[in-house]
Amino acid sequence: MEWETIIGLEVHAQLATKSKIFSGASTQFGAEANTQACGIDLGLPGVLPVLNQAAVEMAIKFALGSNAEVARKSVFARKNYFYPDLPKGYQISQYELPIVSKGYIDIQLDDGNSKRIHITRAHLEEDAGKSLHEDFDRASGIDLNRAGTPLLEIVSEPEMYSAKEAIAYLKAIHTLVKYLDICDGNMQEGSFRCDTNVSVRPKGEKKLGTRTELKNINSFRFIERAINYEVERQITIISSGGKIIQETRLYDPTLNETRSMRSKEEANDYRYFPDPDLLPLIISDELIVKVKQDLPELPPQKKQRFIDQYGLSSYDANILISSKDMANYYESVVHESHNQAKLAANWITSELLGALNKAGFDINNTPISAIQLGKLILRISDNTISGKIAKSIFESLWNREGDVDDIIEKHGLKQVTDTAAIEKLIDEIISANPQQVIDYQAGKDKLLGFFVGQAMKLSGGKLHPQQLNELLKIKLKK
Repeated sequence: MEWETIIGLEVHAQLATKSKIFSGASTQFGAEANTQACGIDLGLPGVLPVLNQAAVEMAIKFALGSNAEVARKSVFARKNYFYPDLPKGYQISQYELPIVSKGYIDIQLDDGNSKRIHITRAHLEEDAGKSLHEDFDRASGIDLNRAGTPLLEIVSEPEMYSAKEAIAYLKAIHTLVKYLDICDGNMQEGSFRCDTNVSVRPKGEKKLGTRTELKNINSFRFIERAINYEVERQITIISSGGKIIQETRLYDPTLNETRSMRSKEEANDYRYFPDPDLLPLIISDELIVKVKQDLPELPPQKKQRFIDQYGLSSYDANILISSKDMANYYESVVHESHNQAKLAANWITSELLGALNKAGFDINNTPISAIQLGKLILRISDNTISGKIAKSIFESLWNREGDVDDIIEKHGLKQVTDTAAIEKLIDEIISANPQQVIDYQAGKDKLLGFFVGQAMKLSGGKLHPQQLNELLKIKLKK
């Protein structure tokens, strides 16, 4: 039997406000446990929440960036459940009337085509605290610093049919919230998290299968592996005559398996009701216009501009706009190289990204600054060095050995462009290889590569390739 996978994602983006969503306590990461939780976060008697306007504006930003509707009226509700790191016994969230609805985002598939994934809703809510298990013997610690931190929960339609599609969507959301400056996207610190709903059904079946929720996975790679494992697990159970239980499961990356955490709650289990301490949120047209005026250039617009302005392929443009930092780095390199846009794209997408991936770095901690890479590309374009020599200079830059021009000067790497000197070298090679000359003149044109190789070897790769080729063809004529 052929099976179809159905995936929907619930992304929790921690909003980059300085204070919490309903209190003035700091949201700074890394403080000593329980030093950033005030009476409101602790749910002490008599305290009242006050909505943070910056969080509202960030939600509007997301709506505008994801082609969604902004609700002119939305309501905060109490979501009731007991958990040790939720001292109030409820979470303030939004249920029936969320602030954002009916959006979409386009993802790029491996075959080069794009696919539109619809966003059902995005709502504001407060985060819970954090339970700590590692440093306690047969006990758990509670850190409430995170309690009350503003979250935007972004819920997709179940329109993804493979782990790769889900990761493409997740990365697109991650890129968008970082472009919008509403979330730092740090998955290790928990400021960008994802719950993944997975089900399978026989191909051609219209009814959705029973879903399981994969929770608390903190990397794109682990999310993809978890989905693939869960799909195989569900298919195996159904094929053996069993049934899938609706539940929340955890993923163990060491064993590469999922395991049951708890049965999955339904909405009525949470006893949602409007929070009596918070008035409905009314958003004016004027506020939406104000937020729209402050929007940055977003990924789709930046991609099209890179194609139009720099003559890039869609593939290269996709890579270069994959993060705001990468796009900024590229444009700095183009500026420093005096607008060598295509050459800059080639060096970043091949040499630089290859080195970064190998070292486990990202563009923010690259050892090679945009200024130095731009200068290296400029020295290629003005024929100071050859492409081959440039690769050795790239390695020196990676090892932080100094400035491009200093490295060229120190190691005598300037390209030889003097015609007389090149002709003298060619004459020596022709004299040393008479049989190859005869064979070339007899019609074996591929031997030109042999002579080029010999010349480059003797010169240490310092000859200008085009100039060398032209002079060789002249000299090797009968």
